[in-house]
Amino acid sequence: MNPNRSFFVPVDSPLHRLNPLTKLTFVFAMILPAFLSVPELAPILAIPVFLAAFIGRVQKPYLNLLLKLILPTITFMFVMQSVFLPGGETILFMLGPFDVTQEAMRSAFFTVTRIFVMVSSFALLLLTTHPSELMSDLTQRGLPGQFAYVIISTLQILPQMQAKAQTIIAAQRSRGLDTESTFLKRAGSLVPLVSPLVFGSLAEVEERAIAIEARGFTSKKTKTSLHEISDTSFDKGLRWILVILILASVALRIWLS
Repeated sequence: MNPNRSFFVPVDSPLHRLNPLTKLTFVFAMILPAFLSVPELAPILAIPVFLAAFIGRVQKPYLNLLLKLILPTITFMFVMQSVFLPGGETILFMLGPFDVTQEAMRSAFFTVTRIFVMVSSFALLLLTTHPSELMSDLTQRGLPGQFAYVIISTLQILPQMQAKAQTIIAAQRSRGLDTESTFLKRAGSLVPLVSPLVFGSLAEVEERAIAIEARGFTSKKTKTSLHEISDTSFDKGLRWILVILILASVALRIWLS
């Protein structure tokens, strides 16, 4: 697999050495409590996700993704919800004809924190887990290949589109397309980039379908793998701890409701 088609960072770290299913369980152990438990839990869950990036030695690409993608998105969502969310009695300040209330800002804060935990957890999984390892581990555990392929394809959509877009931009630059001047000119330059990106992605889907069929993807025979994914007792114990945390967070929500 082309390394440019995934966010995976090949370094040696404790997080990289974990079983892919353990890291996937960690992602759900962050996301499910953030959305299903009490709202106050979401900001706390952002801390272990942030620390895990340093444990996995991927803090630089993680922070880069955080600054370029995650923070602009959640900042926009926070402003929109704070301004336009109805209800609330404690008015903090006026923004034109809109009342910005304490209750709206509180609700917006918990909403964007949940989004932050969800997106950054999946980003951490992509940075520390090679897609082929995750797919191999899932299929070795009995998950049907079709479902494993859907999961891996979903995780690879963004890096694949990004890599293809960079290739198209480089090709258009060699033809004299202006992509680095004023904002309006750069916006106009996006038009000739859209068609190659969309049609190229559709052609790639067809090529991949032919490739996986040629490799016996739909065969009912038991498949073997040259690369066995290790699953240590530490991984198994950690997964049980994460599952218990998920159940405890849901029980907390039920107990307090």
